[in-house]
Amino acid sequence: MSDRSLNSRVPKGVSRRGFITGTGSILGAVVLSANVTPARAEPATGATTVAGPIESGARIPVLVIGTGYGGSVAALRLAQAGVPVHMAEMGMAWDTPGSDGKIFANTTRPDYRSYWLRTRTKAPLSNFLGFPIDKDVPRYTGILDAEEMGGIIVYQGRGVGGGSLVNGGMAVTPKRQNFAAILPSVDAEEMYRTYYPRANAGLGVGLIDPNWFETVDCYQFARVGRKHAQRSGFPFVFVPDVYDWDYMKQEVAGTVPKSAVDGEILYGNNAGKKSLQQTYLAAARATGKVTISPLHRVTTVSPSDGGGYSVVMEQLGTSGEVLATKTVTAGRVFFAAGSVGTSKLLVRLKATGALPNLNDEVGKGWGDNGNVMCGRANHMWDPTGKVQASIPCGGIDNWDAGGAFAEVAPLPTGIETYASFYLSITKNPNRARFSWNAAAGKVELDWQTAWKQPSIDMAKTIFDKINAKEGTIYRTDLFGTNKIWGDHLTYHPLGGAVLNKATDNYGRLHGHPGLYVIDGALIPGNTSVNPFVTITALAERNIEKIIATDL
Repeated sequence: MSDRSLNSRVPKGVSRRGFITGTGSILGAVVLSANVTPARAEPATGATTVAGPIESGARIPVLVIGTGYGGSVAALRLAQAGVPVHMAEMGMAWDTPGSDGKIFANTTRPDYRSYWLRTRTKAPLSNFLGFPIDKDVPRYTGILDAEEMGGIIVYQGRGVGGGSLVNGGMAVTPKRQNFAAILPSVDAEEMYRTYYPRANAGLGVGLIDPNWFETVDCYQFARVGRKHAQRSGFPFVFVPDVYDWDYMKQEVAGTVPKSAVDGEILYGNNAGKKSLQQTYLAAARATGKVTISPLHRVTTVSPSDGGGYSVVMEQLGTSGEVLATKTVTAGRVFFAAGSVGTSKLLVRLKATGALPNLNDEVGKGWGDNGNVMCGRANHMWDPTGKVQASIPCGGIDNWDAGGAFAEVAPLPTGIETYASFYLSITKNPNRARFSWNAAAGKVELDWQTAWKQPSIDMAKTIFDKINAKEGTIYRTDLFGTNKIWGDHLTYHPLGGAVLNKATDNYGRLHGHPGLYVIDGALIPGNTSVNPFVTITALAERNIEKIIATDL
């Protein structure tokens, strides 16, 4: 992070009227009382300098496993309280440009940087115009993990910054009336009064300029999506995001390097997007009390004879090989490896006897946030634009009536497709469980592809009606041959170590004092919207209590 980035002005916030209209939250006038000043997004080259790696035999007060939303919040707040923190991150630092001078690969041109230890890409859209689009790539510790398990592909970010590196940045606060179904044991009043505003401030959330939206070519796809939604009686809402909208205006004007306007998103964004590298992690490192070891995978956590916990981790090479195995001692350990990473690790540690006192709720309550994707084939008089900004800015809200919220998503192919594309979040009730397969020596997930049918039915409450009104049809060439629904994936894994079940009401794991869960594994399967603001806000709430009472 450059001095210019750290000291530049805070991006424009969200107007009270616009944000309340768009999301139903009470964010309103956000104040930066959280002591995190989100930096203006700069090109990612040299954005993060990471100290490390940790030495075997080290003794540390706190180890945070993972550098995503929950882990970054925990590291910052602990450091501000005077506690030294070390973070172990399985992925790379993503602070060194490749041979093309860029840190991240383009969405339309995946290369060795794009996938985590795969030899062939696994794009969410597997086909286009009848042709398969995946290709062979060198095996490398790339940025996007397409982890296949239990009939579902779970997309996860790998690197310092976690999922913030690869998501669309849609920073949505759930409607207040939906919160009780998301986290029933948490006081909604304090979340909406204190922790959601704190999270939005720390993340640098902003809203697209609605006047600019009306005229710019790169959001023609969203305007077409809005028109079709409204003509069928569905409300279209502007959705806050963590992109630097002033930077995007300059991209369109051609005065800065193009990033979102060049389609960068799936495999990282080289400029403009305010990932955790530019916000919480930058502030954490600025305290001087936070260090990070990239390419370190934690394999074992167990009580240490001298107090605290003995942690074994493997240092990885960029081909996935183990370069070294290290053992360190940590006074406290925060599990923040993401819903899948945290859940799999805890289930294995309980089953193998490393943490035998974990309760039987560990591994339960996992869900996909009801994710399902589809595309519609529009008429020739409704082109969606050959240049599409990769950052979504709006959605279709039919949650109350049909159980679905649909992001009007970009399809940044560089050609005119006459297609509208959507990622829906639905009220899918199905929950899966992680369990230990002793014979195979691995953790498995019992998700079933058929469990996606409620999500399809809920999404159809929107798109069947739009197709009938517009005289259009579903695209059948995006997810295979004659396949309408992208029902094989999730971008939003949640649950597996559910709050107030596997943990107490603040993320303390039962049976082992000094162990905590502070990521999306705490949230039981669904947030009704994109989840990272809720993960961040819950982490803010929990770490405040833990610092006040445990430290």
